[in-house]
Amino acid sequence: MSSIRSSAGTLVYNPLLQPDLKLMLAEGDEIGLQEFCKVLNPIIVAEVLQGLEPAETWRVLSSTNIELQAEIFEMIEPSQQIELVANIDRKHLSQLVEAMSADDRVDLLEHMDEEQLEALLPLIAQAERDEIRKMLSYPENSAGSIMTTEYASLPENITVSEALSRLRQQAPDSETIYYIFVNDESRHLHGVITLRELILARPTALLSDVMRRDFIAAHVSDDREEAARMIAKFDLIALPVLDEESRLVGIITHDDVLDVIQEEAAEDAYRQSAIQPLEHGYLSTPLLTIAWKRGIWLLVLSVMALGTATVMRAFGKAEHDANWLDWFLPLVLASGGNTGSQSATLVIRAMAMTTLTRRDRIRMAMRELLTGMILGICLASFSWVSIQVLFGRDWMQAGVVSLTIALVVTMGTVTGSLLPMFFESLGMDPAIMSNPLIASLSDIVGVVIYFSVAILLL
Repeated sequence: MSSIRSSAGTLVYNPLLQPDLKLMLAEGDEIGLQEFCKVLNPIIVAEVLQGLEPAETWRVLSSTNIELQAEIFEMIEPSQQIELVANIDRKHLSQLVEAMSADDRVDLLEHMDEEQLEALLPLIAQAERDEIRKMLSYPENSAGSIMTTEYASLPENITVSEALSRLRQQAPDSETIYYIFVNDESRHLHGVITLRELILARPTALLSDVMRRDFIAAHVSDDREEAARMIAKFDLIALPVLDEESRLVGIITHDDVLDVIQEEAAEDAYRQSAIQPLEHGYLSTPLLTIAWKRGIWLLVLSVMALGTATVMRAFGKAEHDANWLDWFLPLVLASGGNTGSQSATLVIRAMAMTTLTRRDRIRMAMRELLTGMILGICLASFSWVSIQVLFGRDWMQAGVVSLTIALVVTMGTVTGSLLPMFFESLGMDPAIMSNPLIASLSDIVGVVIYFSVAILLL
């Protein structure tokens, strides 16, 4: 079987695997297919399966046991999962769903349409069915929607020795056993202990004496980004999730957080470029959908550009009397747009990394104002000299452009910093204030400032 090992000894994807796999399918090599699924990492298997037809993919997956099928299926892209779901009988699908981890199972079911979901749920065991319905009830971007219910928990009134014995029994069905959550019969969380602390503790000591009671927890209704920030801030492997009555209902693991961070980073990148976020990968998204998500923002930007043209028409007489003003209009507009985009990027990034207090926001706005003034003075001084030397304008004409640049740059930094904060205060994603949108707003205000200064000074 074709595979490659890096210098570190880890298995990496070889593009020659897929032809080998297709050859095994053509020859009906069931033993080879079974070994393919068993030997390779599930992520590698999922990557190789991407280029196959659904029927071929199911032939490969069906060669191994249902537990390994579920492990590989969880690594497949959501769009391909839905395509595979449409090409499998309901009995096989129900077994696969039951074998999947709780959080990956819910992710799959969320992407299925209502009709498929209602046809599938009756075939799933009652316990899993109730759990699925409960997890599907949590809002899409909440901590509850990304948690898993497969965690290790113990009562506090047992000894360390007994705790280790019970933990061995729970381990096969737990997402992680490095964190053990100590709760009562009503699932109220009382403390947390790590596996390391448990192993090092005295065997006869009670769990209540060695556990840590000052734990960090999220609530099911918390935003998933906030839960991700908590895991990153406190360097956790898993974060307990509590319901409204402070009962432990699940945990969010570090791998789930990585998925959230990647998704949010992708959404911010799209919005920063004035594109509606794509739900799936670029190649998996229909061409018309991509055109729509880009076109709707281009239409908004075109409307704003017409606003700039309208403002310029209103100052038509001043422009006619001093047509040299047109020479430096691109310089003025670029200065304001670029500084505004810089400020917006810095502020949005700061808001994504940490929770800002009211004092932090005021401090950030003041810093951007002072930064804008410094940058404005520096760029204005450079422009004042350059316009006289390179274009032969007198000091007053150069002063019109330079003063405008100072004002526009200062305005751009303030606008770029305040607008993302304003949008977040409305409960909207601050990344909506994309760089093209900031630039368009700066263009309109820049034209107004430019010609107003020219009229006042000339």
